[in-house]
Amino acid sequence: MADLQMQLKNARLTTARILYHMPDFEGLLQEFIWQDYDLAPKFPRLNSFLEFWSREIDGKLHSVYVAKKELITPGDYRFAEWQATLQ
Repeated sequence: MADLQMQLKNARLTTARILYHMPDFEGLLQEFIWQDYDLAPKFPRLNSFLEFWSREIDGKLHSVYVAKKELITPGDYRFAEWQATLQ
């Protein structure tokens, strides 16, 4: 139910692809995928997570790619091009 409440508050399903340097091998990049409901365009949850990462995790951030998708959207409709009666 919490997910639905977040969506009703205009939250979007947000996916972040985080590339970071391996702590012991700075030349290697590792990938981490983060996904949660967040509010675009400021993304407070993602920013909070990235601040935590910078403060607590040894791997230095290289880049972050963000994608978002609205889950509750107006329904699609179309009109029928024919009409028939079933008997």
